Amino acid sequence: MIGLPASQTFTVEAIQPGTVMIEAAQLSVDYGVGEVLTDVALSIADSDLVGIVGPSGSGKSTLLKALLGTVAPSAGTVKKRSGLTVGLVPQVEQIDWSFPVTVAECVGMARARGWRTPWITRAERGEICEVLERLGLTGLGHRHIRDLSGGQQQRVFLARALFTKAEVIFLDEPTSGLDVRTRHDVLHLLNELNQQGLTIVLTTHDLNGIAAHLPKIVCLNKSVIGAGSPEEVLVPDVLERTYGSPMHILEHGGMRVVVDAPLGVVGDSDGATA
Repeated sequence: MIGLPASQTFTVEAIQPGTVMIEAAQLSVDYGVGEVLTDVALSIADSDLVGIVGPSGSGKSTLLKALLGTVAPSAGTVKKRSGLTVGLVPQVEQIDWSFPVTVAECVGMARARGWRTPWITRAERGEICEVLERLGLTGLGHRHIRDLSGGQQQRVFLARALFTKAEVIFLDEPTSGLDVRTRHDVLHLLNELNQQGLTIVLTTHDLNGIAAHLPKIVCLNKSVIGAGSPEEVLVPDVLERTYGSPMHILEHGGMRVVVDAPLGVVGDSDGATA
C-alpha cells in the first residue's frame, strides 16, 4: 500500500552511543545515470528537528532513503546508533487511498507481526487509541482512510510511525498538496512532537513554513549547500546556489520570509523589511 515500511531497523555501520543518531560522511549515490548525491556530510542528533529543502531533482528523497538504508551509497558511509529504529511517512502520492482499510487498521498494520499473532491484540488496540488521541484523531479509528482530509491522512501515517515506537521519524514532503492552514497545522504538530523528544527529519519545498517552525535547515542541491538555523541558511547567496535563481529575504514579525526576485532583478536583498 505504501511501498516502503513505516518502520524498520536498517543495516548500516553502527556508531557508539551518544547524541548523534545518524551520520552521513562523504555520501554519494549514483543510480547509473550520474550522481544524484555528491559528497554529502550530515549528522542527525537526539531531538533534532531538521528540514531539508532544495529544488526538484536535488536529491532530497534520495537522501532520506540513503539515511534510512533503503538506497546503497556509491561512495561514503552512513552510520547509525546501534539498535536505532526509524519510521517513515511517505509522500501522499505513493499511497493507495482506495485500499480498503480503516484508520485503526492502517495504524495497526505498521507493526511487524509473526504468523503466531497476525491480528491486532487488545493491548495494541489501546495503544492505537492513545496514538490517535495524541495526534488529534480521536473518534476516527473506524473511518476509511480515503474519507479523511489531507491533513488527517498525514496524521494517520504519522500515527503509524509513532505506533512502531520509532526514535527518529522521516517525512517526505509532508505538506505537499495541503492548503496553507493545514500546512501550518502539520508543521505545528511536528514541532510539538519534537518538543516531547521525538527526532524528526523532513523534506519540503515550503521554505517559509519551515523557517517559521523548524530550528535547523539543510539546503541541498546534490551536495549540502548550507546547514544551520534559518538566520544562517536563509541568505541570498546560499539560496541562489541552492535554487539557481536570486531570491529576496524579507524580515516580517521577527521571521525571515523568502520571495522570488522579479525577473531581471538581481543583487543582495538580505535585511529588507516588510
